[in-house]
This record gives sequence, structure tokens and C-alpha cells, in this order.
Amino acid sequence: MAVEFKYRHRIITDIELAFVRRLISQNPTASRRRLSQLLCQAWNWVQPNGVPCDMVCRGLMLAMHRARMIELPPVRKVNPNPLATRSKPKPVTVDTSALCSRLGQIQPLSFVQVRRTKAEAIFNGLIEQYHYLGYTQPVGEHLKYLVYASGHPVAALAWSSAPRHLGCRDRFIGWSPEKRKQNIRFLAYNTRFLIFPWIHVPHLASHILGRMARILPVDWERLYGHPVYLLETFIDPQRFKGTCYRAANWIMVGRTTGRGHKDQTKKPNRPIKEILVYPLSRRFRGLLCEQL
Repeated sequence: MAVEFKYRHRIITDIELAFVRRLISQNPTASRRRLSQLLCQAWNWVQPNGVPCDMVCRGLMLAMHRARMIELPPVRKVNPNPLATRSKPKPVTVDTSALCSRLGQIQPLSFVQVRRTKAEAIFNGLIEQYHYLGYTQPVGEHLKYLVYASGHPVAALAWSSAPRHLGCRDRFIGWSPEKRKQNIRFLAYNTRFLIFPWIHVPHLASHILGRMARILPVDWERLYGHPVYLLETFIDPQRFKGTCYRAANWIMVGRTTGRGHKDQTKKPNRPIKEILVYPLSRRFRGLLCEQL
């Protein structure tokens, strides 16, 4: 069976190419979006949670169109790119009275997953206001959490899909390039962790990380239909020591190259950061290297 095209690790054979052409000819009035939906249905191309891979499929068909392998219908409507036109989160007002206490005195803490809720705007605004990196809209799988003590927010955490290529992490796991492509979705990346500046509670950060290691896998599998076996994060050593992560038993596995995933110069062009990971199972290597 001849290979005709490759897109994002999916091999399109000559038989599949003929099927796509036939699908287009049999639906002459269908829009590009409708054609991608039909192709997802025909190939049963879905995410682990059952949602069709419509955007990826649309990208595949557009790439084939540009390669002159198929002829798509003309574009009917140009939708604005929400990531390009998105305005910064608006400032939010919360109680910023200083909280100086012991960890036991502010218990119990409440962890609230706020993505797709009314509280998401509060999360976005607080990160934009108080995190040194500001707010960046995640893409792909992601979750957002606010941590409350007696109804007042004390911390915020964001988690997203893991970067695809991290040499020291990949060597720590021991997986092959093929297994990494297949199983990268079983990792979650801690993109933001913020204890609000008016909160002064010793050991709070490491306690929150320990709690998150139990809460996040449950929420992730409920929303996305698959587990996570390893957590990871980056620490900028010029700014932080990563003490709370190490206190929560995270493991440093190496440093980034400082080049970014689109680098063409092979020279550092951004801060070099430490990479820390937290296994969620003693069998994480076997699960990540053998999971089908």
C-alpha cells in the first residue's frame, strides 16, 4: 500500500486519498467544515474523550489541498482567529488583605476547577495581574484551578498538554520517539503556579502541589477520557529555586536548551530553565513506554 502524504504523524495512503476525493465529489455543496466533519465520521477519527478531531482533520484537508492532491470548495466564511484577536483579561477585584497564618489554621482548602465556568475570568485576571509571565491562553487539553481558604482565593494553578520534545525528560522516561508521539498525551504540564502576594503561609505551596497530584488525574480523565501518568514543569533558576516543588518530591531531570521548538539557529534565544517531573505511578515508565 503506497504512502501518499503525511500530516502530524498520520500517514495517508493512496486508498485513503482516493476516499477523500470521492467524499468531496459526493458532497458538492458541502463546506470545508462539513467535509472535515464527514471525514471524521467516516474514519472514526476522535479524541480519547470521543470528540471528533475536526480541527486536525480540517488542517489535513487544507494541507492536501495546498499540495494539489485534492480540490476543496472555495472558502465561504473567514472566522477571526480568537488567539490573535483575544484581548488581555480584565483586572478583577478580590480581597487582598494580608493573610499571615499557619497552614493548619487555614484548613480546609478548597480546590475548584474553573475552566468553562464563570470563575474562569477571575482566574485569568488574577494570573494576568500577579504572575510575572502574565496570562497566555492555553491550546489543547488544559485545566485551571483556584484554591480557596474560607472562601478567599489563595492560589491559582494552570495545567496543559506537555511539550512534545524535551530531551532530558524523554531520556528520563526512556521511551522511543514512536512511543513519545503516541503517549505524550499522558503527561500534564504545570504552566502557571501562583501563590497570591498577600498570602504568607509557610509550606502552603508544597501542600497545594501534593493535593494537586491527587486531584488533577481524576479531573483530567473525567474531562478528556484518558489518564495522566507524569506531571512536569519548568523553573527559571534566575528567578526561583523551585523549593516548593522539591519539597513536594518533584524530581529535577535536566535543563532546557533555551532554543524553543521553532528554533533554526541552534543557539539559545530564551532563558534556560530547569525541568522537574512528578510521577503519578510507580509504573509510569512502563505505562508510558508500553501503553497502546
